[in-house]
Amino acid sequence: MSAMVKQRVHVAAAAIISADKTKVLIARRPSGFDQGGLWEFPGGKLAPYETGLEGLKRELHEELGVEITRAQPLIRVHHEYADKRVLLDVWQVHEFAGEPFGREGQAVRWVPMEELTGYPFPEANLPILQAVMLPGEYLITGEEDDEAVFAERLTRALKEDGVRLVQLRAKTLDRGEYLARARQALSLCRQYGARLLLNGEPALLDEVDADGIHLTSERLMQLDRRPVPADKWLGASTHDAAQLQQAAALDCDLVTLSPLAPTPSHPDAVLMGWHDFQQHVEHAGMPVFALGGMTRFHANRARAVGAQGVASIRDFWQ
Repeated sequence: MSAMVKQRVHVAAAAIISADKTKVLIARRPSGFDQGGLWEFPGGKLAPYETGLEGLKRELHEELGVEITRAQPLIRVHHEYADKRVLLDVWQVHEFAGEPFGREGQAVRWVPMEELTGYPFPEANLPILQAVMLPGEYLITGEEDDEAVFAERLTRALKEDGVRLVQLRAKTLDRGEYLARARQALSLCRQYGARLLLNGEPALLDEVDADGIHLTSERLMQLDRRPVPADKWLGASTHDAAQLQQAAALDCDLVTLSPLAPTPSHPDAVLMGWHDFQQHVEHAGMPVFALGGMTRFHANRARAVGAQGVASIRDFWQ
């Protein structure tokens, strides 16, 4: 007997962000529907002739009575259920007209982003939660021996540039120096409401209560299970499809993917380019930050090909 051919379902969904950028709108699936009672990001199935954004505009008007005025791609999630394959084409809606309400009788609710994980969502929605909670810029700190200069640069990035996600990368420091630097960075990040990931061994979290760990690609490929608890974030550096697959197997919450464009520090690197980058991101199943020659000016292009945003040392740090 031949295997059952699973139905393919293309769904457009929206992460609708409040004007103050602190809340997101979610809706509860009616009890009589598939996965009824769970919460989800509003949207629905596309008609055969529709693009993701066209279908989303129609669905949000029908479901919530709102009109999209500004949106950009957030993440695309391929998920396989027992009876179907789903592609979630998710857009982040920054501006809309109208006051959203459940036109089809469904419950809708504005939820603070930090409380999203307290709501039950369908399994396919889980990568969207992380993408919604993550910013679009990921600062990787530069090598800096002078503590005062380090504090000055990090403070500027947090206070003036609004950076809210930081990776502490300091390869020239020994373990004791790195721990001292991590405590300094964590204090500054807490002051400005930013998240801090430590680039190093997961055991660092036993001594510094940072928000998570960012794995090198070498350490990533050596692991066979997620090395940090669920309440900590796990990031990783990736450079190809095999490393992205390993990151997915370890339930990484975010990754960087590089090298995308030329950088002064790696002038002879074999570059990925935007086309190959997009192909990798399409099936990553987690938020991906573009890295390698990236600046803030590349952010919209990175989002257009499916990235969470851009990561940088040179542009954000110096």
